[in-house]
Amino acid sequence: MKNIFRKSRTAFFLAVALAMFNCKCTNPGKESSSVETIKDSSARKLIKDYYVAYEKKDWSLLDSILAAGFTFTSPAGDDHINLKTYKERCWPNSEKTKRFDLEEVIINGNDGYATYNGWTTDGRLFRNTELFKFKDGKIISNECFFGPGVSFPNNTTPVK
Repeated sequence: MKNIFRKSRTAFFLAVALAMFNCKCTNPGKESSSVETIKDSSARKLIKDYYVAYEKKDWSLLDSILAAGFTFTSPAGDDHINLKTYKERCWPNSEKTKRFDLEEVIINGNDGYATYNGWTTDGRLFRNTELFKFKDGKIISNECFFGPGVSFPNNTTPVK
């Protein structure tokens, strides 16, 4: 009888251990999420393609990497604007964009940070940092932080 109890107790503790191992623990007050983290290389490619689309004036490339529900935010009065407004307000900057030199790209889970020097077609420099968020293998949001100088290609504010 004692041997059966040991086997049962061992089986019980093994079952508890397996249940705990398979349990998804969450932080109190935070919703459980089944969102998968994007691969570092995939996130870097999305960021690179984002800027290549501007350089090549290729809206279809940009549109293909932006998730449904995409939003854009910047200090120029863009507060989580949707894709339609982004295309109307921001995409015209592509006409005056010559190139981007990515200085630093940092990926942290489903967030990506890019700092770059951008060049306009008339030779002006703009330097910004952007925070990208990824969802389902696409860019779900971009929050742009302007650096010194022009800030964005169509900016007509004189540089002091």
